[in-house]
Amino acid sequence: MRIISGLYKGRRITAPKKLPVRPTTDMAKEALFNILNNRYYFDGISVLDLFSGTGNICYEFASRGTEQILAVDDNFGCIKFINETAESFEMPINTIKSDVYKFLNQTKKKHTIIFADPPYDFDLDTFSKIPELVFKNKLLEDEGLLIVEHSKHTDLSRLEHYSQSKNYGGNAFSFFEKH
Repeated sequence: MRIISGLYKGRRITAPKKLPVRPTTDMAKEALFNILNNRYYFDGISVLDLFSGTGNICYEFASRGTEQILAVDDNFGCIKFINETAESFEMPINTIKSDVYKFLNQTKKKHTIIFADPPYDFDLDTFSKIPELVFKNKLLEDEGLLIVEHSKHTDLSRLEHYSQSKNYGGNAFSFFEKH
């Protein structure tokens, strides 16, 4: 995987093969950040990355100047890799090893962008818990956005707070906002 833009543009990051991850493709990541770039100044936002895996999305935000980034994953190897990478690049990424659903029920901190990249094989009920907990627990700032990455074959459009989806190859991003 590589960093698309910003201070670390073009840098390649190679994750250990043993991590149970499926990093967001460069094409999908570039398209997502083009959307976000038209909406936010990256240096003034707070980002929460759920099911963060390799930290791919975190590195992109950090490269673009975001200084408040929190990565949550329940895999120790993923958290260790993110910590090591963030330290080597001197990126302001904090990590928490936790089950995402437990974390969403316990945290009170609001974020501008919450990005979730859960396993694609989740059923609709399991996917739906993400926006449900984010909005029930008021974890988004007023102009905030929840983005859930999923397979293009998964339809989240019936979930509350859904605003739109964008497909890129086999990936899709569904966007959720306060109404």
